[in-house]
Amino acid sequence: MSTSEEQISFPRQTARTQRFTLGAPRSISVSADGQRVVFLRSSGGRDASTALWLLDVATGTERLVAEAAGLLGRDDGELSAEERARRERARETAGGITSYSLDSDGTRATFALAGRLFGADLVAGSCTELAAQGPVFDPRLSPDGSAVAYCSSGSLRLSSGDGDRDLVSEDGVTWGLAEFVAAEEMGRFRGHWWSPESDRLLVARVDETPVQVWWVSDPANPDRAPSEQRYPAAGTPNAEVTLWLLSLDGGRTEVRWDREGYEYVAGVAWSTRGGLVVLVQSRDQRSLQWLSVDTQSGATSVRQQAADDHWLELVEGTPAFTDSGRLISVLPHLGANRLHVDGAPVTPDGLQVSAVLSVDGESVLLSGTEEPTESHVYLWDGASTRRLTSEQGVHTARGGGGTVAITTATLVGPGSSTTVLKDGGRVGAIASYAEQPVLAAAPRLLNAGERQLRSALLLPTGWVEGSGRLPVLVDPYGGPHAQRVLSAHNAFLASQWFADQGFAVLVSDGRGTPARGPDWERSIHGRWGDAVLDDQVDALHAAAAAHPDLDLERVAIRGWSYGGYLAALAVLRRPEVFHCAIAGAPVTDWTLYDTHYTERYLGTDPHGRDAARYAEESLLTDAPSLRRPLMLIHGLADDNVVAAHTLRLSSALLAAGRPHEVLPLSGVTHMTPQEEVAENLLLLQIDFLRRCLGA
Repeated sequence: MSTSEEQISFPRQTARTQRFTLGAPRSISVSADGQRVVFLRSSGGRDASTALWLLDVATGTERLVAEAAGLLGRDDGELSAEERARRERARETAGGITSYSLDSDGTRATFALAGRLFGADLVAGSCTELAAQGPVFDPRLSPDGSAVAYCSSGSLRLSSGDGDRDLVSEDGVTWGLAEFVAAEEMGRFRGHWWSPESDRLLVARVDETPVQVWWVSDPANPDRAPSEQRYPAAGTPNAEVTLWLLSLDGGRTEVRWDREGYEYVAGVAWSTRGGLVVLVQSRDQRSLQWLSVDTQSGATSVRQQAADDHWLELVEGTPAFTDSGRLISVLPHLGANRLHVDGAPVTPDGLQVSAVLSVDGESVLLSGTEEPTESHVYLWDGASTRRLTSEQGVHTARGGGGTVAITTATLVGPGSSTTVLKDGGRVGAIASYAEQPVLAAAPRLLNAGERQLRSALLLPTGWVEGSGRLPVLVDPYGGPHAQRVLSAHNAFLASQWFADQGFAVLVSDGRGTPARGPDWERSIHGRWGDAVLDDQVDALHAAAAAHPDLDLERVAIRGWSYGGYLAALAVLRRPEVFHCAIAGAPVTDWTLYDTHYTERYLGTDPHGRDAARYAEESLLTDAPSLRRPLMLIHGLADDNVVAAHTLRLSSALLAAGRPHEVLPLSGVTHMTPQEEVAENLLLLQIDFLRRCLGA
């Protein structure tokens, strides 16, 4: 590094490196024969243009397949509205080639760049532009590699050796795209699927007409018209999603099921031996059905179903099939989320399965844990389950043809490493070009309180316990679907920076967070505010009992999104514990948040039978009780947690005569990828905390 680079501050470095994600390999795939590992990676820790790469398993060498500069002479340029929305839903902050699709053999790839369509021969190493009518979005290569289906301005089109043509289009609806709640909450980012024979597609038709219209404006530029957004808030209509089988000659057959009872399309699996299965979910999310589809008539029959008194989670990588056509799912059973094959649980008690990573023949590669702060890779080989990773840390993998690429992050050092194994033996590694942080995190992992809350305490670098009293910053997310306390160094970098400014920082995962089983996750059903807040208080008191340097007379809390909700809730309901709060992009009124997330916990009728529950969890209800300093931060272009959340809370506080601070971020969405914004947000938060706590 140069002298200027050595002196770079952590806030600036984490902003420039997009939280140290740039330069690290991601989106890894392994070819069916195990000979090629395909991945995305930028050229350095400050290069935001991602390229497509390949590792040859036989030689262990890497090769650049395609990059924006080589194909366009520049970066990816202006993005389509669909691509901007996809990146926001996927929390994608980089540019260049950000996604790709492979054929069934992993010998060809396709991707979109600057709204144009490209294809790559991974064996020959060539890349060419394909005929397409842009802007191209979500191109999917047929299993035999002969054609590409892609979306363009709401239509589904086909590019092949015969040229480019429309497969289906219709005014006022979209074909082949995932609707908002599917991409934002269900983990389904696609809306079209090829048949194994490459002769037809299953396609989602999305009609957003029933969904209410919201308008997202840019107050900093009053000359610009507000953008229209269809947002399905809790208790309001969702988009109407139907599925159609399309033959390549234009024939259409509708897939028919009980859409009134099961309105969510959660996933699709299509294989030669297993047939076509569609996973559908009821509006209250208490019931799932796996439907076998007759691909000639479109009729469906129930192949498997499940129900729960609270809700059933949708699990990454499912549904899926083994080569013999056995159906793979993950469902709660005897206190654990367990892998099921043809409806029967096959993984052992105590192993919490979080994702199906890949299927290789009759074997299934899993992500799971027996200790919530760690995540390991397991292999179910058709008869038994064994763990492939041993080091304390967070591991994930992809596999195929006997080859497994395992990515590992630990507490020992920053970043992650990716090792490639063939038939159990190491054959190579994928290099990471991610930048090294200018600070080192040193979390002390704790099991706090009677509920053994997984927590991490970070003290200033070089701090000697017993040398003074430190103000405390509680730094949680605290809600469903996300963990903060993990055995991975980079997970604690921002918290360590706050600690180095003179704080003891406490990060805790309470009830409702993943990896501790279905009972733990469901314990917040209908009552998450008090439950998650009680856990943060319990963890704080337990940490202070073990470490007397923590000054409980000076306690702050900060968070973003659900963490922002939790931070504001803390000063409103427990001001005797929390003395100030920073709430970033908080959900303040749950009637303004989307259907699939909110209704799972609070009910489907926020203005009727569930109204009292929604009011109880709303920050607006508690606004008159504020007597501690509160900073609200919100991006005005946020289309997930819209700025109305913060504005409504601010209005309620003003009406009650309660002073507070509001920091509006012009042009910023739910993410904060802009370098200046990301850097200065950290600095402004420290300034607020010092003013409030006298640190």
